[in-house]
Amino acid sequence: MGTVRVTSERTVAAPPATVYECIADMAEHHHRFLPPAFGDFAVESGGVGAGTVVRFSVTAGGRTREYEMHVSEPEPGRVLVETDARSSLVTSFTVDARGDGAHVRVETRWQGAGGIGGFFERTFAPKAMRAIYADELERLDAYARARAGTSPAG
Repeated sequence: MGTVRVTSERTVAAPPATVYECIADMAEHHHRFLPPAFGDFAVESGGVGAGTVVRFSVTAGGRTREYEMHVSEPEPGRVLVETDARSSLVTSFTVDARGDGAHVRVETRWQGAGGIGGFFERTFAPKAMRAIYADELERLDAYARARAGTSPAG
């Protein structure tokens, strides 16, 4: 058993404040750029930033898992963290200024299973999650650019 860590990052051609708003506003924006792997997205309480609770499912590698994520903002306007109430899974979104846009980093970590199941989890889950996050960040780029009225990075 050990920590499994998955990271994906991308430059988004929109102002960092706009990008962070899209991520932190679970009621109006966040669900609009989630890829098809995410389903049943619902805000249970709050809606924007710290104190928000959301539920959703993720289908990856033929398996679907339900999550109940509690949102915190260790650095409001820069870092948002979702912590699953039912497991050790934690996802952080970090938004930093980069040129005329924003650099977004998504990192998920959890305590992996032991034994042969853990071997397969450590081997296959990161690849599937990176593909999902790459899709999510591409969609975030398009969504945030549309909100900000900016053109794609070139």
